[in-house]
Order: sequence, then C-alpha cells, then structure tokens
Amino acid sequence: MKSWTRASNMCLQKANHILGCIKRSVASRSREMTLSLYSDLMRPHLEYRVQLWNSQHRKVIDLLEQVQQRATKMIRGLEHLSCEDRLRQLELFSLEKRRLQGDLIVAYRRDGEGLFFRKCSDRMRGNSFKLKEGGFRLDIGKKFFTVRVVRHWNKLPREVVDAPSLEGFKTRLDGALSNLV
Repeated sequence: MKSWTRASNMCLQKANHILGCIKRSVASRSREMTLSLYSDLMRPHLEYRVQLWNSQHRKVIDLLEQVQQRATKMIRGLEHLSCEDRLRQLELFSLEKRRLQGDLIVAYRRDGEGLFFRKCSDRMRGNSFKLKEGGFRLDIGKKFFTVRVVRHWNKLPREVVDAPSLEGFKTRLDGALSNLV
C-alpha cells in the first residue's frame, strides 16, 4: 500500500508542479495555448498508471480529477462554467472516461484471447457480443479488469462493438462516450 501511495503522490506532485509552472510562466490564457500545454505536459502525468489505480483508490482518482479541473479553469472565457461544461466545450473527457475508454479499447483488442466469456443467447438487446460476468466471493475480485469492463461493454451500442477495425472502434467509442453523462 505504501508504494501505491508514494507513486500516486509523485504523479500528483508532478502534475501540480507543471500546472503551477504553466500558471506562472505563460501569460496567454487562450484556449489553444492552454489546451496544448495541458495535453502535452500535464495529461501524461495524470494518466500514468491510472488503469492500475482505477477502482481501488477513489481518493487518488478524485485528486487527479481536481488537477484537471484546475487546468481547464485557467482558460479565458471558461472560468464561470461547471467542470462538465468546460470539458464539453474543450471536447475533452474526464479522466474517469479516459480510463473507461482505455479499458474498452483493451477489451476490443483482446477479443478471443480467453479473457472474457461470451453470453450465449440469440435474444439479446443492444450489441451482439455480450460478455459474461464472473462470480467472486471476495470484494477484491470485483475490481479486476475482466469484471469492471463487462458492465460497460454490455451497454455499448451494436454499431460500436461491431466495428470492423480498431480505428473504427475508437471513433465510434468516442461518440458513444461523449453521449454519457
């Protein structure tokens, strides 16, 4: 647990340090400049190892989201908007949606490699490739990748899951995720 805490604190420190440097050294608060600096300098630190932290450490996830919220609040003209509205205006996803997006892309790539079990039924609504949830007696098992991705995968529309290529899947997935609240 100590190594997780130390690693997450280091990521938060780096992201906060970069945000502070941007605030102090960049006079322009234009959308293009701030968004470029955020995407190139900050986001890699905010997304470092987040697939591993996904459900296990809610406090860390919330702290990372707060750094992203402060970064988007710096943009001139968006200060008065809520965080969700700022992200929508900037065409960005929250870090939580980015983690979900990464999980679903990995699930699409791993189709047929034995990670998931298909539900066998010809009377399914939604997509034609439903996944079956495994049962676990312990709570820790409920946070495994193969369990946490199933619920979200099964809610995806048919046109997303049936994409012919990875690039097509990513494009369709972005559209489906942007419709989520």
